[in-house]
This record gives sequence, C-alpha cells and structure tokens, in this order.
Amino acid sequence: MQTSTAADDSATPAGAISRRRWLMGAAALGLAPAWAARENAQLVAAWQASAKQRIGVIEVGAQHWSVRQTLAVPTRAHGLLVEAGGSVLAVARRPGDWLLRWHPVSGQTLWHWIEDDRRFNGHAAASADGRRVWTSETDLETAQGQLAVRDGTTLAKTTEWPTQGMDPHELLVLPQRVGAIPAGSLIVANGGIPTLPETGRSKRELGRMDASLVALDARDGGLLGQWRLPDPHLSIRHLAWDTASGTVGIALQAEHPDAGTRQRAPVFAAWDGQRLQAAIGQPALQGYGGDICALPGGGFVVSCPRANNLALFTASARWVRNQTHEGASALARHDRHWWASGTESLWCAPEGVRAHSAGASVQFDNHWQGWPRA
Repeated sequence: MQTSTAADDSATPAGAISRRRWLMGAAALGLAPAWAARENAQLVAAWQASAKQRIGVIEVGAQHWSVRQTLAVPTRAHGLLVEAGGSVLAVARRPGDWLLRWHPVSGQTLWHWIEDDRRFNGHAAASADGRRVWTSETDLETAQGQLAVRDGTTLAKTTEWPTQGMDPHELLVLPQRVGAIPAGSLIVANGGIPTLPETGRSKRELGRMDASLVALDARDGGLLGQWRLPDPHLSIRHLAWDTASGTVGIALQAEHPDAGTRQRAPVFAAWDGQRLQAAIGQPALQGYGGDICALPGGGFVVSCPRANNLALFTASARWVRNQTHEGASALARHDRHWWASGTESLWCAPEGVRAHSAGASVQFDNHWQGWPRA
C-alpha cells in the first residue's frame, strides 16, 4: 500500500496533492467528504427493463449502482413500503389489481388480487405494530375513494372507509401530533381527478376536480380534517414527512386546461396541521411533481421529470433552488443522504456524486424506499 501511494504521489504535479493523500489527511482531521466514508446504500425500487416490469433491491456505490435482488411482476408497480419484518409491500400502478408482499432475502411472496369493482391506486401504509395495512383504492361504480383496511398478515380486506374524495393516492401514518391532528392519524392525498372504469387512467370532466388532503382516524376512519388549495386544478398526489419541522410535504400535478398556466403551476405544497401552502417563488417546472422526500436537514425535494429538474423547498413552502437532473423521478432519503433516479445516472446528495449503472439500463418508476442492511 505504501509503495502504491508513493507511486501515485510521484506522478502528481509539483504544488498539487494526490486525491488519495488528500483523503487520508482529511480523514485524519475529520474533514473527508461524506461519500469517502459512506457505505454503499441499498434501495428498494420498481423499474422496467427489456419490456418487463420488476421490483427489487439496488445497491448504490460512489460511482456505480447494480441490482442485488429482483422479482418480475405482472404489471407496472408503483408505491413500495419496507416493513419491519424484512419484507416489502408493492402495489400495482393505478388502476391496479394486485398487491404483493415480497421477502427479498428468502424470495417468499404473498399475492393479493383486488375485487372486480375496486382498483388499487398505487400506495399502501402499515400500522406501527404491523397488524393493519391500509391501501388507497377507487370504487369503480361511483369513482369515489376508499381506504381499505387489511389484515397485516394475510392482506385480506377487513373493512373500508371513504376518503372523502376522488382518486386517493399516497397516504402516511402521522408519526407525531401536528396542530390538532393526533399522532397515528392517517393523512391521505385525494388527487381529485374523476375517472371511469372503461377509460382507465384517462382523465375526464376536469372541471369537477376536487383535490384535498384529509386526516382520518386510524381506529374507525372518522374524518378529523380536510384541506384544499385555492387552485382547484392542482392534484394532490405524493406525501413526505419532515421530522425536523413536523411538516407534511406534498408533490402536486397541475391539470389546468391552459398549457401556459399548467407549466407555471406549483409542484409543491406544505401542510402544518392548519392549512395548505402552495410553493412560494417557484420558477416554471412544467407543473408536474413526480416524487417527494424530506431532506436530511429539513425541507423537501420534489422530482420534476418533465422539466429534468430536482426542486428544493423549505418546510414553509418557499422555493430554494433547482438542480438539473435529466429524467429525475424516484427519490429516497436515508440517514444524512438522499438519492434521485435519472435517465443516465443516479444523483446522491449532499455530495453531488453521480452513480452510473454497472449493467443494463432500466427505467425506474416514481418511488424508492431505503433498504436497511442486515
């Protein structure tokens, strides 16, 4: 090792310092960048490769990422949830008909297929004790949103509650009290877009849009609160919890009939338990927020795939800056780092390192989850 280091330094121009020597010296002083000491991260993801849909675990290093475990699924997956027992819940993209529990280590699977008059809307949440799982669904006959309550072991539906709106999407279990809403409540994003069973994902009658954020009692589905943005054409889609501020961040997708208005529309809103605040000072981002995650130091990042950007916001909804990243889509946070998928590479922050594929290229879906190491 000493011989190799000397050789590297001898090739370094006078007055410069080799990368290796700098890292060794900086590490001794505690100044080395985080990526120098960071272990490879593992993320649960959904993607398409070679016209096949898959879920799996990917490993992201300082320069490359690779697939560790993978499982083929019948249609495109969307939301992913890592469970305490080392399993993963994956939900079909809306309008979906399957729910899957997968153990990446053992390979065991448990499939559940939804009733003919219901469709999954791509997301699930679980109670802290694992005894219950909730899935966002649509009643195909009425187009109204339903929150299905499922047995945590079998995934069988035990009951369902109305979400007080149409097109429910992501949901989360509130980890602490926010305003008057107690810890453990269910926060649900009602996208508000009317749909019909025969048209699938096609949108209709956007003049009847009614997007809202609701808080439901996790014991009986009772409505604890409901909030709307002043602009009725902003669909409330994805949610993230910021521990630092005790705020829920929301990724928005604009549905304005006028293209210019749609392109300039906000892609982010924040909820503090009292009101929804749309983004302040944000430049045009094509009106489409794909995914959202909380930043390690507080605040949020929203992926904007149509604008090829990552948009950063404070917890009070003020725009901070954009980071160019082509094909920005899935986001995940773990410890002091966050990651974003892209067309050619994965972005790791705050270091600003790009990791490239060590194998065949894939097209990631909108969401990631951090995968805990054994």
